[in-house]
This record gives sequence, C-alpha cells and structure tokens, in this order.
Amino acid sequence: MNETCGFIFIIIGLAFDFFGCLGLVRFPDVYNRLHSSVKCVTLGTSSILFGLFLYRGFSPAGIKALLCILFLMLTAPVSAHVISRSAHRSGVKLWEKSACDKYAEDGKDK
Repeated sequence: MNETCGFIFIIIGLAFDFFGCLGLVRFPDVYNRLHSSVKCVTLGTSSILFGLFLYRGFSPAGIKALLCILFLMLTAPVSAHVISRSAHRSGVKLWEKSACDKYAEDGKDK
C-alpha cells in the first residue's frame, strides 16, 4: 500500500515539475517565471521526495527525503522573494499587461 501511495505522489510531483518547466518557457516576464519555478520546486519536488519517503519508509533514504522537503519548504519561498525584490529594485519591468505593481504604488522599494 505504501509503495502505491508513494508511486502516486511521485507521478503528481512529476506533473507539477513538468508544468513548472513549461511555465518557465511560456510566461512573459521574470516575475511570472519565478512564480512558476517556485511552485515547481515546492510542490513538485517535495511531492517526489514525499513519495520516496512513502516508498522507502524510515530508512536513511526516507529520512534524508524528509529533511530535503523541510529544507525546500523553508528556503524556496524566501529565495524567490529576495530574487523578485532585487529584480524590481534593479529596474526590471513588469509585463505590460500585469495588473498592478504594489511596490511602485507604495513607494517603499527604495
């Protein structure tokens, strides 16, 4: 039963990774691409690692998979925020059809 659930999580993670990589190619600006890549890492790769944990159990590989999930969940959103904020501060423009720019509206990005 654990092997089947692990296999399902791995397939779901591969689907998230595929669509995240597709978003990197298709989206128009750095901010949308960054959003796609972070979703790909946090949902896709974490799902693959959780599937590995279910498949292997509490073995050394399973424990390492859980630690990698924890590391990814803590670092990926923070690094994406830092990259997007530094891109905005360095003058990288949003896509012309973007809805709003809260940093520019607030004027606190200096």
